[in-house]
Amino acid sequence: MLEEVERWLATRSWSVTDRPLHRILAAKRASGRTVSVVLPALNEEETVGDIVAVIRHDLMRQVPLVDEIVVVDSGSTDRTSQVAAAAGARVVHRDTILPRIPAVPGKGEVLWRSLLVTSGDIVCFVDADLKEFSSDFVSGIVGPLLTDPDVDLVKAMYDRPLGTESHALAPGGTAGQGGRVTELMARPLLNMHWPQLAGFVQPLGGEYAARRSLLEQLPFPVGYGVELGMLVDALHLVGLDAMAQVDVGVRRHRHQDGQALGRMAAAIYRTAQLRLARGHLVRPALTQFERGTDGFEPRTYSVDTEERPPMAEIAEYAARKVA
Repeated sequence: MLEEVERWLATRSWSVTDRPLHRILAAKRASGRTVSVVLPALNEEETVGDIVAVIRHDLMRQVPLVDEIVVVDSGSTDRTSQVAAAAGARVVHRDTILPRIPAVPGKGEVLWRSLLVTSGDIVCFVDADLKEFSSDFVSGIVGPLLTDPDVDLVKAMYDRPLGTESHALAPGGTAGQGGRVTELMARPLLNMHWPQLAGFVQPLGGEYAARRSLLEQLPFPVGYGVELGMLVDALHLVGLDAMAQVDVGVRRHRHQDGQALGRMAAAIYRTAQLRLARGHLVRPALTQFERGTDGFEPRTYSVDTEERPPMAEIAEYAARKVA
């Protein structure tokens, strides 16, 4: 491992217990910084309400750490919006944000647009499919941004048991075996091409917080490449020492099937390739196979090839900041 990464792991990798909540709150009061939590959601009625309720109870009612919770619904066909609103979130539909630019499907698209409907100096992203959610996920990654002025982006790190049991080591749940795309695609790419980022335990994790002043300068891949793209671009923009990670324990969520993971991996590879060569895929598509009545049948999916520009370049965002 690079000496720089070993030093970074010793100085920029923390536990949630390293910053007691009272210290984080004191830093927030002293700085006057505000905190927005954003949940990108698509058909997450089973989990989104519990996440919102925990954040509101622990970090808004009991202590004033979070200033707003915004759920951005990207076209749910279930009761995601109603459940989130009932739990106390402000719900905004993706297509109502910046209607001048037609929305495209993808997680990165939702995160990018969320910058226009939030006001926090610090923006914290949390996936809406988490189970047994703890508010440590929010306070843990927001804490360094409030207490350490030199830190601009913080990723959560955690165990990801593969399975649906309540306990990581229970039958049906294997400790540390989740994050298959991370281990098979993202981690090898980062180690080979951006070795400074080799110390991130969960480079593709959906729980991270950053200063708005950084986020508004970053391009956003519209799909699953957004997390890898953000890490690489932040490295070049602010440097490794402005990035950090915090151990928040265990993350449990819904796992996707192998073919969905294949499409995710293709999008992540494309994001990496674009940053390596600023070129174009020869064939921005992925063909997979499913067994049908007459044997294996091909299914071809397009790979996300679009990126949104830094939000600072969008006229409506600039006008909002002036106002």
